Amino acid sequence: MTALAPVPARPAARRALLRLHRPALLVWTAFVVLTVGELLYVHFSAAPRDRACFSTPGAVCTYFVFTDTNNVVNFLGEVLSYTPCAVAAWAGAALIGRELESGTAKLAWTQSVSPARWLTAKLTAAAVPLLTGGAVLAVAFGRVWGADQDVLVTNWTWDRVFIPRGPLLPALALFALAAGAYAALALRRVLPALTAGLGVTLLVRLYLRELWKPLRDVLPGFWALQSAAAGVLVVLAGVVFAGAYAVLRRQAG
Repeated sequence: MTALAPVPARPAARRALLRLHRPALLVWTAFVVLTVGELLYVHFSAAPRDRACFSTPGAVCTYFVFTDTNNVVNFLGEVLSYTPCAVAAWAGAALIGRELESGTAKLAWTQSVSPARWLTAKLTAAAVPLLTGGAVLAVAFGRVWGADQDVLVTNWTWDRVFIPRGPLLPALALFALAAGAYAALALRRVLPALTAGLGVTLLVRLYLRELWKPLRDVLPGFWALQSAAAGVLVVLAGVVFAGAYAVLRRQAG
């Protein structure tokens, strides 16, 4: 009687996956913590300082460039709005592309896990912290901007405010993950996948404004536009994910 080979336990596989991508998880966690910390500095220190100065007759309010409230908020808004581009590059290179280029993925498919389950585990392990961190950043940025806009020279229609202030930020990160994964599966090389995923996500980021411009007359107000734009991106991400699985089936079949 032939003994069946033991099937690797799923918890062990998950732990191995987390160990493999621990550096990326630590970098993402540090980025979220530091950004939230800087936003808290704005809310509890910089904005009250400006408010007190503006309310003092004859006061001259001048600050160092790196501590000016507007500079800090504008910089954080720009960084957050382009962060998904880094997600796409990482997904195309380190998350998916590296294992396809080295042949590690094919070895895993033949020995321990199906191609679809392999990809699902990869995407899930990346999507959960990305969406969680993205939501935290969006809430923090939105709360600080909403509470302190009286001392900010900015407008909610600007990209650096509109994108990171609500669900559009995690939605864009989800699309970036999908774009990077699709590029890696289609190209199977690290550098081309990194470039393609980054390029597509950058184009989407740069032309996001064209997405919600036609909606402004139909859906007035920030939250209506945010929800519509985020919904479109989530649907688009779903289409790209479906395309990635289709490419995987053709390659593994």
